[in-house]
Amino acid sequence: MNINQIGEWIAAVVILFASMMSLVSAFGLIRMPDVYTRSHAATKSSTLAVMLALVGAFLYFFAHEGEVSVRLLLGIVFVFLTAPVAGHLICRAAYRSGVPLAEQSGEDALKKFIPKQQEEKK
Repeated sequence: MNINQIGEWIAAVVILFASMMSLVSAFGLIRMPDVYTRSHAATKSSTLAVMLALVGAFLYFFAHEGEVSVRLLLGIVFVFLTAPVAGHLICRAAYRSGVPLAEQSGEDALKKFIPKQQEEKK
């Protein structure tokens, strides 16, 4: 077994972890009770899953062809920067438009700082 085959196996294991994290993300979207926790599950675990898949592809091409793919590196940086921001903005828009928290939520910590849209209309 040479160094290229070891690199390919490492890439395969990283991509396998990416698929498991994607499965965790899907279960999180199904199981969570409200938009806020669903967004958290989708943002955190799917960002990790996509980044692991891109790292696995990067490692594969580096081990197999000996090339550094700038496109994959830019994809990793792009996903790392945009996915959490998008999740935050979706939750912020949901909160401001009056989407209720789940009953299991302890308290609404933003209630005294950000007025909801429904309360402004009253």
